[in-house]
Amino acid sequence: MAKYLAQIIVMGAQVVGRAFARALRQEFAASQAAAEARGQAGRHSAAVSSFTGMTLQEAQQILNISTLTPEEIQKNYEHLFKVNDKAVGGSFYIQSKVVRAKERLDEELSIQDQHQKKPPEPQPQT
Repeated sequence: MAKYLAQIIVMGAQVVGRAFARALRQEFAASQAAAEARGQAGRHSAAVSSFTGMTLQEAQQILNISTLTPEEIQKNYEHLFKVNDKAVGGSFYIQSKVVRAKERLDEELSIQDQHQKKPPEPQPQT
């Protein structure tokens, strides 16, 4: 009886192990496909994030932006910049964060414009 129970446990562990390995391979393949889909724009955006020290999401949170439109960015920037002016009792630190966030969002807009204007690169045939 104990022998059969041990065999069942071993077989179950093997089945679970194979399923886990298959799931990992599928997840890795999906991750690679997503990375390829992001393409050059994603790599350039990541480079800008490391250069400015601010991620796109952080910049959007600071300026309270949900979509990247130049009008909304400018409107929110102007409002937050004025509100945080030191002359009216605001914080210079927050004001500088607002400026950096606008710079980061402007960079992202220029990246997107370049990516849209650039013709797709031909794929090498294998």
